[in-house]
Amino acid sequence: MSENKPIDPYMALALQPIMVGANKREDIKQNIDHITELAFAAKNVTEIELPVRLYAIPEGALQGFTDEVFDMDHVDYVNSLAIDLPGPESDQLSQLAQGLNAYIIAQAKVKIPEIPERFFNCAFAINPEGDIIHKHYKLQVFAREHTTVPHDVWDKWVELYGDGLDAFYPVTDTDIGRIGALICMEGSFPEITRGLAMNGAEITYRPSYPEPYVSNGLWEIQNRSRALDNTMYMICPNPAAYALTAESTFPLDMFGGHSMIVDYQGRILTEARSAGTASYAGAIIDIEALRKYRAESMWGNWMKDLRTEQYRIIYDEPQYEKNRCLTEKPLKHAENDAVVRAARERMFERGVWKRPAK
Repeated sequence: MSENKPIDPYMALALQPIMVGANKREDIKQNIDHITELAFAAKNVTEIELPVRLYAIPEGALQGFTDEVFDMDHVDYVNSLAIDLPGPESDQLSQLAQGLNAYIIAQAKVKIPEIPERFFNCAFAINPEGDIIHKHYKLQVFAREHTTVPHDVWDKWVELYGDGLDAFYPVTDTDIGRIGALICMEGSFPEITRGLAMNGAEITYRPSYPEPYVSNGLWEIQNRSRALDNTMYMICPNPAAYALTAESTFPLDMFGGHSMIVDYQGRILTEARSAGTASYAGAIIDIEALRKYRAESMWGNWMKDLRTEQYRIIYDEPQYEKNRCLTEKPLKHAENDAVVRAARERMFERGVWKRPAK
């Protein structure tokens, strides 16, 4: 958007659904049906205050984490459960966005036609007209995640998308503010949120974090720090519970809930304190107040003071090998654990870390 029209304050909702691990494509529809019911229930209550213009859905809420839990072969997952964007599943969410007359940000494990036999973890935004207007592909994964990331296919990624900010930290200008996204473990790395901020993000979607890292405070610390460091809102939905399959008798509390919305000074505006039961967190987003603070503060809008040359040297030496999945598919758990251990060992070999005495 090129026009700089004022944006009225509005409500944003971080939905906290119960999800079913998808073992067939029909299971994804079941999850979206549940999200739809939750979204409309939340809308009916929340819009007595201000219009709800943004709904955020957690990572895993569409497909669960079947590939990780059951250590699936990567290509088998591509051929069975990874989805297309756009496709039937995103079409269902597009209809929901139109019905809600609001933006939706969600996540799914998806295929990219130009990079066959690989799936990627993608956050995507849909506008009130039902169009997909934003895609962000997860850049950082933990040891047991099977997702391909751009660094794994670096040469191909740069060939397709370039090597600028938009290739890795895309931000989309909308009539509710500039939207960026990161997913789960990406929030554990300050660089990824900073990349979004340097590309203009005002609202960042950061979904899902597992237990025990919600109950022990890591989730909250990271969400608040990323908001404060970059003078931005953080919208952070987390699942209420997870049924490993559609046939599971009871859902498991593996994520701890605590969906939250954090303002641009790192303050929690709202959080869903429950877990195990579908819920949501809702708060007022005031983009004009954020913009005014960025424009006038001499203190807390930290990014204006960056002296970038002195930070660049931190990353001159590569730590993790790129292009690991250009020709070889991502590894299963046991083999990937060995790769992670080797990366850990490099920290000692380079003298960055010192070994314990015992």
